[in-house]
Amino acid sequence: MTDSSPPEPTQRETLDSFESVATPPAVSHADAAPTTVRKRPVRQRRVMLPILLFIATCLSTFFVGWTRWQPTMLLGGVVDGGYDPLLSDPLVEGIRLVLRSVSVSDGLIYMACLLAILFAHEMGHFLMTLRYKIHASFPYFIPIPISPIGTMGAVIGMDGLKANRKQLFDIGLAGPLAGLVIAIPVLYVGIMQLDLTKTAPSPYSLDIPLGLAWAMSLFQVPGYSFGDPVAQAQLNPYFMAGWVGLLVTGLNMLPISQLDGGHVAYTLFGKWSYYLAWGVIIAAVTAMAMGAGLTWILMLILVLFIGPAHPPTSDDTVPIGPLRWIVGFTSLVIPILCFPPQAIIT
Repeated sequence: MTDSSPPEPTQRETLDSFESVATPPAVSHADAAPTTVRKRPVRQRRVMLPILLFIATCLSTFFVGWTRWQPTMLLGGVVDGGYDPLLSDPLVEGIRLVLRSVSVSDGLIYMACLLAILFAHEMGHFLMTLRYKIHASFPYFIPIPISPIGTMGAVIGMDGLKANRKQLFDIGLAGPLAGLVIAIPVLYVGIMQLDLTKTAPSPYSLDIPLGLAWAMSLFQVPGYSFGDPVAQAQLNPYFMAGWVGLLVTGLNMLPISQLDGGHVAYTLFGKWSYYLAWGVIIAAVTAMAMGAGLTWILMLILVLFIGPAHPPTSDDTVPIGPLRWIVGFTSLVIPILCFPPQAIIT
């Protein structure tokens, strides 16, 4: 995900980044002193914080994979009352339940696959900003160890107002496409290992997005019926990592505000993208009102707080060419294929 608002200057930027350069004496009748001009500030990217957050996200995703995507059970959040009737401490019982099925290999595979997808997504954005010389921060990964996913993805801050229409299109779309390049083969491995004929009690199930449901039907996953969710006990680390990759991609490609899809929509439709964003918001509110659940209520509040409108680029008149028009319109189906409406079903 890219945030096109300018990143905050670091202390070094604020205090030390202006360089004064002496110019040759001007030719005049008076013996004038040399003048100085100030160069533009040389921005320094923060390094330690992105590294620390990346390490924390590695640990967070390993942890939730190790617990087979039920980390809250270690906090006594989910307790099987029939497991040990003589055990009265819910926290201890929850820990014992999880420790029966923990897997170091699952944690490592899930961490490696998911971080590869997210890293590719963010590097797609970052490398494109380097290509166009648009200042951007390193990716800030967001660890969430109490979530079954283990992370909220990552974000890059950039000087979006300095990008023109074509540059913003490339920057916005490069991330999701790069992430999909990794997510699709990871999902293929996960689908090949699925066997939904084996059932076990599960605290939640995953809602399957349309594109993944088609793929599971195409490869004839044992026990799968089109539209069915997949229970937590049936997951493998490749499938879970690929599913999260689709979730992140589909969510970011919604044509709203500062999301990647919002960047693409603005470069295609200009100010008319505002009405497309409101259409998506109204559709989401309607779906929740009709019983789709409140899974995305916090995301909806955040979008409304930021505002559905997209700020103008540095030059909205730059043509994007027929190829970008085709790719851009095609990319509008990504949320339909990748975004699971209910995400996690409890």
